[in-house]
Amino acid sequence: MTEPILELKNVSKYYPGVKALDQVKFLLYPGEVHALVGENGAGKSTLIKTITGAIDVTLGEIFFAGEIIEKNNPVKALELGIGSIYQEFNLIPKMTVAENIYMGRFPQKKGMVDYKTMYQMAGSLLNELGVSINPYAKVENLTVGYQQLVEIAKSVSKNLKVLIMDEPSAPLTNNEMTYLFKIVRKLKRDGVAIIYISHRLEEIFEICDTVTVFRDGKYIDTLPVCETNKDDLIMMMVNRKLENSYPAKDYKKGKNVLEVKNLNTTFLKDISFQAYEGEILGFAGLVGAGRTEVMRAIFGADKRKSGDVILDGVSVEIKSPADAIRCGIGLIPEDRKQQGALLHMSVKENITYAYLRSLFKSGIIHKNIEKEAAGEYQEKLQIKAASLNQLVKTLSGGNQQKVVLAKWLLMNCKILIFDEPTRGIDVGAKQEIYALMNELVKNGIVIIMISSEMPELLGIAQRIIVMHEGEISGELESNAATQEAVLKLASGIKEDMHGYRSEKQ
Repeated sequence: MTEPILELKNVSKYYPGVKALDQVKFLLYPGEVHALVGENGAGKSTLIKTITGAIDVTLGEIFFAGEIIEKNNPVKALELGIGSIYQEFNLIPKMTVAENIYMGRFPQKKGMVDYKTMYQMAGSLLNELGVSINPYAKVENLTVGYQQLVEIAKSVSKNLKVLIMDEPSAPLTNNEMTYLFKIVRKLKRDGVAIIYISHRLEEIFEICDTVTVFRDGKYIDTLPVCETNKDDLIMMMVNRKLENSYPAKDYKKGKNVLEVKNLNTTFLKDISFQAYEGEILGFAGLVGAGRTEVMRAIFGADKRKSGDVILDGVSVEIKSPADAIRCGIGLIPEDRKQQGALLHMSVKENITYAYLRSLFKSGIIHKNIEKEAAGEYQEKLQIKAASLNQLVKTLSGGNQQKVVLAKWLLMNCKILIFDEPTRGIDVGAKQEIYALMNELVKNGIVIIMISSEMPELLGIAQRIIVMHEGEISGELESNAATQEAVLKLASGIKEDMHGYRSEKQ
């Protein structure tokens, strides 16, 4: 039998009062795609950091190719051939795609950086991913989905023996995931061992050979993927059975609250739609279709060339996020770590940040009122934190998302825009977010949801607007929405189909 390329024996990582990892074991073989699953807080990210040397183990041993790794650190791990793609991108926004891919490894010519060769290499590599990304483009100008593909390209370029992929598909649409899977299969054929972490369990059965389950920092079991199923994995992950992935669509469509007319930017073309009280309106499309750009333009984060935003029948002027907030619009962005939450601040400070003006009295923040307000929403949303003073960066993804949501609920927003609401969130926390969204619309709040997860869109949204290359390509009512119908519209196919209308006739 082939010897493992990586082995962890009784590895523990302790923090004051917390056992992040408790006597776990893990085996990884060359050419194997090994899934690691578990709820947020199960220990997956901690395991990655011990393997890559980002943190020291408290107890236990890590072996690479049969040899124990002494005093591991990121440089040593990379020299051995261990690399990773984290959920938090490690890119330099002001630099180009090619410069990010080959940062620290620029090709040289006569003692100088050989830029021509570097850009050619980057272009060839990106073509392998099946995505057209300009290697000369600055990373800061790319969407989150394209930034993720740059991260993947950077890792693939290092000729690694072990590649750890932490939620690699989270910002990708089905189309981009197809190319991601092609790359994974190519690496597998080349003998690269891959640790694949994903909350999208359907991916595990699509791409992985083996699956290991962690729960509460402990090793639970390892199984061949072909010998398990989604329900069994969920049971092992959460130690309980989850019923009904999506709440019943018992929404009652009310009055027209938001109307967008002929919105245009340098990319968007004549965007017009309506959103109603008591409904969840979904936005679908491939990466780069313009979904996020629509929401940023409505929210005042991006400049509009023309177009009207009408709230309750009255045209409003929104030139900045502050204007949008005054109008009762809240935006929960797709990148909650960079744009939604203040990671190095407390739960209390995050919840009340946008509400600070109301907390001032004689130039002083009313601390008691602040604590009371934050505590109310911590309880309402069941935010799991040791206290209101706990730093948001230490919370699980699901609880971070709840903190961002609490901020807008405290502001009494009547329109909430969720951009990828469950990205990087485990199955249990997803159900909590769905239940919260369901409760909000029942209370008359308008929810607009962008999602790259097709089952999520079909399971939650009452209507789905589909975008293609900066335009609305069609609209689907819930009873006519199928994966095929959405994908055809997202791909720009303009054939007539029963149950939906195409805007691009």
